[in-house]
Amino acid sequence: MSVSVIGAGLAGCEAAVAVACSGIKVKLYEMKPKEMSPAHKTSGFGELVCSNSLKAARIDSAAGLLKWEMKTLGSVCVATAEKCAVPAGGALAVDRNIFSQMITDIVKSNSNIEVISERVSEIPKDDYVIIASGPLTDGKLAEEIKKLCGSDYLSFYDAAAPIVTADSIDFSKAFYASRYDKGDSDYINCPFNKAEYESFHEELVGAESAQLHEFDKGFTVYEGCMPIEVLAKRGLDAIRFGPMKPVGLRDPNTGHRPWAVVQLRKENKDATMFNLVGFQTNLKFAEQKRVFSMIPGLQNADFVRYGVMHRNSFINSPKLLNADFSMRTNGNIYFAGQISGVEGYMESASSGLISGLSVVSKIKGQAVLQLPKFSMIGALCGYISDSTVEKFQPMGANFGVLPPLEQSIRDKKERYMALAARSVNWFNNLGKDE
Repeated sequence: MSVSVIGAGLAGCEAAVAVACSGIKVKLYEMKPKEMSPAHKTSGFGELVCSNSLKAARIDSAAGLLKWEMKTLGSVCVATAEKCAVPAGGALAVDRNIFSQMITDIVKSNSNIEVISERVSEIPKDDYVIIASGPLTDGKLAEEIKKLCGSDYLSFYDAAAPIVTADSIDFSKAFYASRYDKGDSDYINCPFNKAEYESFHEELVGAESAQLHEFDKGFTVYEGCMPIEVLAKRGLDAIRFGPMKPVGLRDPNTGHRPWAVVQLRKENKDATMFNLVGFQTNLKFAEQKRVFSMIPGLQNADFVRYGVMHRNSFINSPKLLNADFSMRTNGNIYFAGQISGVEGYMESASSGLISGLSVVSKIKGQAVLQLPKFSMIGALCGYISDSTVEKFQPMGANFGVLPPLEQSIRDKKERYMALAARSVNWFNNLGKDE
């Protein structure tokens, strides 16, 4: 029985390891290091491009529940992330270089995985194929996927935020704190007064954007990765109520809540670099330097990486996929990762995990694991396979995709805990009735 996985991102690695650890041979295709996409910078597997955060860690959050479920199912990505985590308040963030190296070592050391370093131009003729080629899929493989999926093939933009060095931040203006003092004070906060904010907003909306490549033109911008300058053009307060919201923070220099704030999150274990949270951008590099240096505390910031925009592609999954990410027209071909319509690092990895486990079950003649829709993974599986969806957009983990509780709970914190407990109880009893 032959299994091929296309792509060694989070989804591909998760799928390959899940299949290989069951004793089944896997061919893992990855074009790096021979070829690099516009967004990737290293030759390692599981490279994190936009951010080093895997979102909230607490189980009564959507992202935390997702990771808990994945860990229960044996996720290699969650286990690895926990080993190379960097402090980030209540979030699970990682040193991205260490994370990628560890994932690469795990994959290459598995005797059941054959890594094939080449660009895939056509879908392999194996018994099972998991397409986890990522949101930057292009060229002949993209054409093959278009043929496979018919007209249900879509694209959108994604964007990455800038990174600055810690020692170039002016701490006479910036300060460490987490919102509402939750967790350790791992975020650096750059506070604005009203006049500073309005000047910044004026320059931001008037700044010059970078020219897009020809292959990037004509695609739709995905709401969840909206460039900061695009969001700012929606109104004077759009970013102040978005990524620059000051709620839960107090400026120690004034004793009051700032008018707006930019938060910086650790980029690596040594805390020598920080990324600007929510500041994905497509501004020209010189414009980023000019405008973002207006942020209080960043007037002399050393930008070690500027923000970039790149193309992302995904299929219209509700018309094409089953809940286990297999195609309705060919149950031996799977899509996993962002190309399948899940949004986010761990969401992508979870789709790879489910795809891999599903393939194992089919090969071994076992029933494919059916996750309940009140679990976070089950809800995402249901979302991407809901044939009633008309205008499909990628979805990340959130409590809104879960079915409501039998009894209404007004308090949000209690409600989220109850939603999480419902899934945890199911997973804790998994297999006990067998």
